[in-house]
Amino acid sequence: MTPPDTSAPLLQISGLTKRFGGFTALDNVSVDIRPGERFGLIGPNGSGKTTLINCISGAFRTEARTVVFRGEDITQLPAHVRTRRGIARSFQIPRPFKSMTVVENLMVALDFAVATDPLVSAAHRHETAMSILAGMGLASKADASATTLSQVELRKMELARAMATRPKLLISDEAMAGLSSSEVDEVLDLLMSLADQDITVIMIEHIMQAVMRFSQRVMCLDAGKIIAIGAPSEVMANQRVQEAYLGT
Repeated sequence: MTPPDTSAPLLQISGLTKRFGGFTALDNVSVDIRPGERFGLIGPNGSGKTTLINCISGAFRTEARTVVFRGEDITQLPAHVRTRRGIARSFQIPRPFKSMTVVENLMVALDFAVATDPLVSAAHRHETAMSILAGMGLASKADASATTLSQVELRKMELARAMATRPKLLISDEAMAGLSSSEVDEVLDLLMSLADQDITVIMIEHIMQAVMRFSQRVMCLDAGKIIAIGAPSEVMANQRVQEAYLGT
């Protein structure tokens, strides 16, 4: 048996264009993301960032063969199938199941992830959920109602629910928005630690210090087009990027 090619991209986006009526939200976007990479996605409001991650995660459909994940064309697969293939995302505004405890919120995600494996017992799923919560610093909150969590704890639980689906690629959508500087550091440290678990992370964020610290590469979108991609310092120094954020 031929061993897998670890040098091959984990995610390949090829010529991705997305229109809504006469409006072009993404215009011929192409990028490869490597296994284990910490990838920052930036751009001003309305630049196409959310549309891009919706196309990757399956919330939006695109044209033929524009999204390839782990060597498989997933362009036409629905979002729930992509999740089971290993793509997970967190959302900027956490929406927990308010009638459930923290650990029960995770159990929902775990039940979905292992639905195709009937041999995984409820006790094992609970143990896995507790392990994920411990990694997020939320073990002591496991039996608390999700409604009692602070804002930073809700963001951690949102990441924990995404992790419960066993992703190879995690898309973090502004997980630090509205947090204090110390809370930003907490969440950033959690995202950085995922690299040790062989998880690729795409981080969408407006906090530039966090982007600079986290990312190995950064891509900037503006008006649906890539205007810069490369090392964080190079992208931040790019005149077109500065103009997109600050104006000409």
